[in-house]
Order: sequence, then C-alpha cells, then structure tokens
Amino acid sequence: MYISIVLWNLKNSKATVEDLREYLRDYAVDAFSTLKGMRMKTWFADAEKGYWGAVYLWDGVNMQNPLSVSRAIDIIGYPPTSTSVFAVEAIAEGDSVIESFAGIGRAFEEASTTDPAGEST
Repeated sequence: MYISIVLWNLKNSKATVEDLREYLRDYAVDAFSTLKGMRMKTWFADAEKGYWGAVYLWDGVNMQNPLSVSRAIDIIGYPPTSTSVFAVEAIAEGDSVIESFAGIGRAFEEASTTDPAGEST
C-alpha cells in the first residue's frame, strides 16, 4: 500500500476553503469514490492559514490516476504546492464510534446547518 499527500497553499488563488468545501459536497466526494485502487481519500484544510490538501491511501496496484476525476486544479488555478508518495509501513484501526465515513467532515456539517438562503437552521 501507498499513501500520497497533496497540499496547496491558496495564497495565490481566488478559491477559498469555503469554495472547496462546496466542491466536496457537490462533486468530489462522489467522484473520488469511484477511483480504482484508492482505499480512502481524506481532505484537510486550514482556512486561516490558507491551506488545502488531501491524503490518499492506495492499494498499490492498478491505481487510477486521481487527475481523471479531480477538478481542484481548475478551481484553485494551479497544481499542488507539494506532493509526496510514501510506502505504508503499518496501519492501525482504532475503536471508533464512527461506523462509516459517509457524510463525515466540515463540508457536510456546514451544509446541514445552513438553509439555502444562508441562514442557520
């Protein structure tokens, strides 16, 4: 297995973390869920510092190129600031109350607390 880490510094982009959360809700989570060879993708952000990125966990064989479904470069306006790939040495799964990752994350939490007019519900 392999892990890849992709990071953008958004300082030169018109895109904001909020714009990218919308991209996750409206497109990316579903699109990336179809990638062959990808076990998991976790997006992360620091809105105050202007960072956006992702960590992929790959099977290591017959992996589909993530650029085949990604629209992040188009939205952000340039390729990632940093990319790295590492071999996985070990994985531990903890005892969590979360049974499924579906719908987990700030992008989905914020969507469920705001109505279409932008007011809190």
